[in-house]
Amino acid sequence: MADLITVEDPADPRLRDYTGLTDVELRRKREPAEGLFIAEGEKVIRRAKDAGYEMRSMLLSAKWVDVMRDVIDELPAPVYAVSPDLAEQVTGYHVHRGALASMQRKPLPTPGDLLRTARRVVVMESVNDHTNIGAIFRSAAALGMDAVLLSPDCADPLYRRSVKVSMGAVFAVPYARLDSWPKGLESVREAGFGLLALTPDEKAKTLDEVAPHRMDRVALMLGAEGDGLSTQALVAADEWVRIPMAHGVDSLNVGAAAAVAFYAVATGRPQS
Repeated sequence: MADLITVEDPADPRLRDYTGLTDVELRRKREPAEGLFIAEGEKVIRRAKDAGYEMRSMLLSAKWVDVMRDVIDELPAPVYAVSPDLAEQVTGYHVHRGALASMQRKPLPTPGDLLRTARRVVVMESVNDHTNIGAIFRSAAALGMDAVLLSPDCADPLYRRSVKVSMGAVFAVPYARLDSWPKGLESVREAGFGLLALTPDEKAKTLDEVAPHRMDRVALMLGAEGDGLSTQALVAADEWVRIPMAHGVDSLNVGAAAAVAFYAVATGRPQS
């Protein structure tokens, strides 16, 4: 059973995992280095726990203690009960959901580990917006994609904002980082995947023309918001694909485009 500890000092060293959560650059460096990530909100905390992530501690405002009682009673990690004002002093923002947990990261699988069993893979290049990362993972989970591969410079899927936007879907879809880019795409092709680059370019074929749902193994490549896929990534692809659009709209937000493309790749039948 976890210890319930009331904390009244925002400088208490036991709360270190939660300090400065709004300092993006600090947390980007610190969290992977220390092997932790922050789960925010009851549903996300429960999904992280159910996905097998070990809890380091929880930070709860008083009204959330009863809501999270079953989790508190089940796990050995300490639980820090704090006032909303103190939580804001520690984290740097008003914790609307009233519940935070510091979770231990797991070792990432290798790309080869994922490619051996997957058939529908998402490949992201330079996607650095945490909201987009979270939205893409949520759609990937909902629409039956098997795995995600990230270029070396993609944002961290376990950063607090990504986890929150995905509603914990980052725990449901396995992911790995490619060691190099675009050379790392060679291993994807060698594993039998067709590399489809999603681009609004007029030279690209529509998803209906390519019919990716009929392909045995598909790796759908997505680029960053605005810039899209790099020239190197487009050259490395086997085929360019696009979403046909009406009313003169030339592109969609990468999160929205990803959801449409995932539906086409996975034939629209989510896998439970």
